[in-house]
Amino acid sequence: MGRPKRDIRAAAEESTTPPDQLTDTQSLAKVIKAEGNSLYTCSLPNQRTVLVELAPRFRSTIWIKRGGYVLVELTPPKELKGKVEGEIVNVVRDEKEWRKQSYWPKEFPRSIFEDDEDEESTVGRMPPSDSEDED
Repeated sequence: MGRPKRDIRAAAEESTTPPDQLTDTQSLAKVIKAEGNSLYTCSLPNQRTVLVELAPRFRSTIWIKRGGYVLVELTPPKELKGKVEGEIVNVVRDEKEWRKQSYWPKEFPRSIFEDDEDEESTVGRMPPSDSEDED
């Protein structure tokens, strides 16, 4: 049997609303790579990479894509056991709402895709044929 719908909805609803304030141990991070077994490599605003674990309530409920943002609770250095340095306590799903908060780091700029007009687009064109060179 799968998880009850109320658990899935509660986890999804919790991740849409950003908290009012962050604690001293919490930080926003950008997901770099999924390592497997609910472990993710993330980049903090100070460019430090950390290995964090996904909270059990989000496992098999919410998927995190590479380049997405998460709220990480870092473990104090004295309490570290192994390589895992913290836990993902929230997943940023509504990025526009989270960016309005005062604690959103300036190191995570809004990603804007710019098209280079200098390069010619090859969309919809036929590939060059060898018969043109044989003349």
